[in-house]
Amino acid sequence: MLATAWQFRNRYELAHVDVFSGRAFLWAEAVTLLLRRLRKPYVLTLRGGGLPEFAQRWPRRVGRLLRPAPAVTAPSRYLLERMAPYRADIRLIPNAIEVGRYRFRLRSAPEPRLTWLRAFHRIYNPELAPSVLRFLLAEFPEAKLAMVGTDKGDGSRKRTADVAARLGLGDRVELLDGVPKDSVPSVLDEADLFLNTTNVDNTPVSVIEAMACGLCIVSTNVGGIPYLLDHERDALLVPPDDAEAMAAAVRRILTEPGLAARLSENARRKAEQFDWSIVLPQWEQLLLEVAERGSS
Repeated sequence: MLATAWQFRNRYELAHVDVFSGRAFLWAEAVTLLLRRLRKPYVLTLRGGGLPEFAQRWPRRVGRLLRPAPAVTAPSRYLLERMAPYRADIRLIPNAIEVGRYRFRLRSAPEPRLTWLRAFHRIYNPELAPSVLRFLLAEFPEAKLAMVGTDKGDGSRKRTADVAARLGLGDRVELLDGVPKDSVPSVLDEADLFLNTTNVDNTPVSVIEAMACGLCIVSTNVGGIPYLLDHERDALLVPPDDAEAMAAAVRRILTEPGLAARLSENARRKAEQFDWSIVLPQWEQLLLEVAERGSS
């Protein structure tokens, strides 16, 4: 990142830097320091559900990073509100997808075909998903779960496989590697329900993609999720790390008349608000403003 910013310094007028918590925060600090020395204007975008907690532990460092930035954006009201003490004029620009690439299928009579699409990492709590399936099989013996994601190397994928084996789920749970972005719509189209088991979250693109496809979403009620999803309107929200509660929500979708169709249709409508045709003009306006101020 630093090498790129330096090597191509004569080929760009403005930079965009993502700000995550943890060790990744160090890169944002280093790159913005270099950009200021190069006299390059830049825009910071706040990322990750763990950033507010990180900011509470390191308020001075976070303030030093955000205050000098020509502009700071956040993809969710959750981060905007939680990070406001460190920068009052954060601009909300949501994550975007090309909605037209995602075929919408109204799930008016869903089958117990579940999917999970995230990276295999402990913060996303993938081990919870097989436990959810276990609670469903007595009533829905045909239920299946496909879990798709890149292995982040912290042991989460193996632990998930171990949980599935210990619960005797056999071929009911399929663990798949991550897929290219252009394959995500077809992967999602194979399912009717989407599980989001995360313990830490902001505004996950995978959930927005599931909404665009019309999947019925059951998610933990953590971080920025309740800012993105409306309980009972376009998703069902449950407490974190509670397999029984998540299974009960899935059971409602499969058995309660009209619920699945309502969630499916409203999810698609909300996803349309995240289309690039709406989000791109916001980015263009902001980048032009920052570039003009930087050149004046």
